[in-house]
Amino acid sequence: MIFNELYSAYYNTVAKIISAVLRGDVTQSQLQNIVNENAFGESMLTILPNLKSEKWQLVREDFFTPITNIPTMPLTLIQKQWLKAVLLDPRAKLFGIEIDDLEDVEPLFTPDDYVVYDKYSDGDPFEDAEYIKNFRIILSAIKSGDALKIHMQTRKGRSKRITLLPQKLEYSEKDDKFRLIAMGDRHLETINLGRIISVEQVANHNEFKGEGVTLKTEKVTLKVTDDRNALERAMLHFAHFEKQAERIDDSRYLLHIIYNKEDETELVIRVLSFGPLIEVLEPSTFRNLIIERLKTQIELLN
Repeated sequence: MIFNELYSAYYNTVAKIISAVLRGDVTQSQLQNIVNENAFGESMLTILPNLKSEKWQLVREDFFTPITNIPTMPLTLIQKQWLKAVLLDPRAKLFGIEIDDLEDVEPLFTPDDYVVYDKYSDGDPFEDAEYIKNFRIILSAIKSGDALKIHMQTRKGRSKRITLLPQKLEYSEKDDKFRLIAMGDRHLETINLGRIISVEQVANHNEFKGEGVTLKTEKVTLKVTDDRNALERAMLHFAHFEKQAERIDDSRYLLHIIYNKEDETELVIRVLSFGPLIEVLEPSTFRNLIIERLKTQIELLN
């Protein structure tokens, strides 16, 4: 257990309530909002009643507390060690995260202590200075709603310049890559950050007026035979896809996957990697893609 229960949602919520009471001029409605925003849905039935009844002798019904100082939550040593370990991940540096007082702390683990299987070896260059710069510009534009002028390299190695309105960033654990989802003139674009040469943030850009544009998605239903730990491997293999698993019997499961149309070819390849342990049930168009791919492989072998 890395985080002590004293640092759980309940304790943090009560600490916020005490802080609000100490600042004065607090109402019952404000306390309810604190619980709603910081605890769980059922917490309203526990936290405020226990405080009002003085079962927890921290806040009286008239909003008086015997506590004189605003509660603080200093980090424990093991929490600092865990944070130090997380910050060793080069992806954390992309966000410019800095936490003080960790200089003399030994990390709880290092990248040398674990191995990630089923991940491509050509991931994004997270420690490259230009990549970090581009990532932070994109992240800033997403937060501010600004457009981006992007100079990138296409899959065929050609140089391309395009202006887009960024929507969000996606990370694929399998590919070890970040992708930018951005709105063009008429539809959304998906761009691998590793292909971006340079990017410029453009404020007050009025070119994009469309709203609610989404990527075209498809749904595929797979039947997974849980032999050789196939189900667990499939859940990891398709981790970055929206999905739902449904049990048929002791050894077979249905796996419903929602994917972007642009990812269809890659999804076909991943499904094929499981061999007979995964069968495509629907749609027929996706089954046909699998069949055609298998025919092509057989022809190449012959």
